Amino acid sequence: MDEGRKEIYVLKDDDDRDDEEQVFGEDENKERGNWTGRFDFILSCLGYAVGLGNVWRFPYLCYKNGGAVFFIPYVIALIFVGMPIFFLELSLGQFTSSGPTACWKFAKIFKGVGWAMVIVSGIVAIYYNMIIAWALYYFVASWIDIAKGDYLPWDHCNPEWASPFCYDDPNTRGTLNSTITSNCLGYGYVVEDGLCKSNYGADGVKNNGIIFGIVDKDVAKKAGYTRRTSAEDYLYSRVLRTGPSGKDNEYDLSNMGEFHWDLILALIGAWIIVCLSLIKGIKSSGKVVYFTATFPYIVLVILLIRGLMLDGHKEGIIFYIKNIQWEKLQEVEVWKDATVQIFFSLSASWGGLIALSSYNRFHNDCLRDSIIVSLGNCLTSFFAGFVIFSYIGHLAWKLDVDVSEVAKSGVGLAFTIYPTAVSTIPGAPFWAIIFFVMLITLGLDSEFALVETVVTAILDEFPSLRKNKSYVVVGVAIILFLCGLPLCMNGGERLLTLMDDYAGGWNVLLIAVFECVSIGYVYGFLRFAEDIKIMLGRKNCTSFIWPCVKWWWAFCWCFFTPGFCLALIAYSWYDYNKTFDAKKAKFGGEWIILGWGFTMSLIVAMIVTVLYMVCKAERFLDIFTPRIDWGPALPKHRRLVLQYIPNFVVDPWDISSTNDGNSAVAGNGKTPIEENYDNPAYEPTKFSNPE
Repeated sequence: MDEGRKEIYVLKDDDDRDDEEQVFGEDENKERGNWTGRFDFILSCLGYAVGLGNVWRFPYLCYKNGGAVFFIPYVIALIFVGMPIFFLELSLGQFTSSGPTACWKFAKIFKGVGWAMVIVSGIVAIYYNMIIAWALYYFVASWIDIAKGDYLPWDHCNPEWASPFCYDDPNTRGTLNSTITSNCLGYGYVVEDGLCKSNYGADGVKNNGIIFGIVDKDVAKKAGYTRRTSAEDYLYSRVLRTGPSGKDNEYDLSNMGEFHWDLILALIGAWIIVCLSLIKGIKSSGKVVYFTATFPYIVLVILLIRGLMLDGHKEGIIFYIKNIQWEKLQEVEVWKDATVQIFFSLSASWGGLIALSSYNRFHNDCLRDSIIVSLGNCLTSFFAGFVIFSYIGHLAWKLDVDVSEVAKSGVGLAFTIYPTAVSTIPGAPFWAIIFFVMLITLGLDSEFALVETVVTAILDEFPSLRKNKSYVVVGVAIILFLCGLPLCMNGGERLLTLMDDYAGGWNVLLIAVFECVSIGYVYGFLRFAEDIKIMLGRKNCTSFIWPCVKWWWAFCWCFFTPGFCLALIAYSWYDYNKTFDAKKAKFGGEWIILGWGFTMSLIVAMIVTVLYMVCKAERFLDIFTPRIDWGPALPKHRRLVLQYIPNFVVDPWDISSTNDGNSAVAGNGKTPIEENYDNPAYEPTKFSNPE
């Protein structure tokens, strides 16, 4: 600093009182900002947790893993793994008012865990918004066809896009080329692999004939060809363009196909919605969630009422809740599915919960919010199962097949099964439109939090950018959009499936283990319990029970949660070796290498950060020691820590002194100002030395 100038850090909020009063409508942390409304945070958390997985993944897992018996491992995983991690992250973000990369000042060695969270959130944000773009595509396509006075675009096999394997209805119209396939040899064509084909292709090459359809479905199935409903063919032949072969997606990294402008426009539309909702940060997204977080529940109730009026709904619901197979509880795979679904559903260890809670007021009741959101999320999954299986039961009744032959997961459920079922009932366009609006709103809430996680990490690392947060949001959106462009190619659906399989698996469980170790053993549970106690204060409803229940959280954070996650990680590695050939057949060798790239990106981020911190530290123990500015952001809240840490530095940003009048000096002999410790509650005021 120049000798002729002095730099004083002035507290923006002169009120050092801490009366636990939460005044909504004005920011407690002036620079960083806080949630405006009383329900902004809890709705944002609920919207973040309740996403597309609740609609298309959970019901299928119940079918796959023994029906209603799946609720036993699911609830156990929720209580012992999901809720502890959820509460830990909300508490950590709220106590420090910092995002996933800046909340580790108690032990810098764990900063890489935060960067791993940001990476997984970024990867998921890329493909998650592509799914929202598909829903937007269906929504717009539905309106266009309605405006033309036509039926829903997937209602029948349209020759403009239908493949030879498209079936309008196996009981009536049959395949698109049913006239030819019913008398293939009579038309002078050949039957090969159960298919009716011409002798020569359009290029004149023999044995490269044009396929007209399936003659023998059993023989064709052995050769890798299957027939499709019109909704399924519309998805793969018209929307995703994965090819008309009837086989699984055959595109690879060296041949991803071509870009499709309509999918690119849909993706642009999805990112524009995200940008407009986040352009003013939590001030804008906190208002949007009042619609996006509540509208899906309204739609689910409406769809359930309509579904219960359909023929066959009872068989679907019975299949959902009464398909009990107790022996499934002996299979490790069932417990793994339950735990992974809890992580996926609650979005635990992705960094979003820390980012969202960092905008809370210091005395927000984070324990209450954790319980409400965790239980609400899981009850939503359970309720959504009734909705989905009522329509699956109706479709099975319509096709005269068993419910088990219709139940699917992922894209197959959201974009083929339900559209097929809804197209068979009166008023199909209306039901289709509100269903896709529901999918869009379900996805947007989660997408908001994923992008906000990345943005918050950037702003915490570079506080000077806070004044230009709108530009940061736009910049992040553009980068993620460009990364998502390959998903708009023919091979995009396969790439999306790969990202979903590999980005958030055992590596996220490892993040959870490090979170528990950092709090339970390095920082110390007893101290963290006191941190939570002063946050809960004396007025919150859970402050009275915290002294009793804190030992439950201690047991989970120190023992059961990390132990259970480590056991599942070990099983995942073991199971991967068993299923490697199946995965290789599903994706191909080069795709698996890319998938491991997604997985290891999180691990590399943690390792590189640890090495950087070790090399930077003057003493090895420094990376396990709390920094002098660790703790709450505002001095009036830091003063509360003196109740159990007598030498805690209340005002580390004061260049002259600490709370006890001594110079605030870090372990390396430098003052906090010299260490560039930033606190959004302070701003530098420079003036000339009158001397």
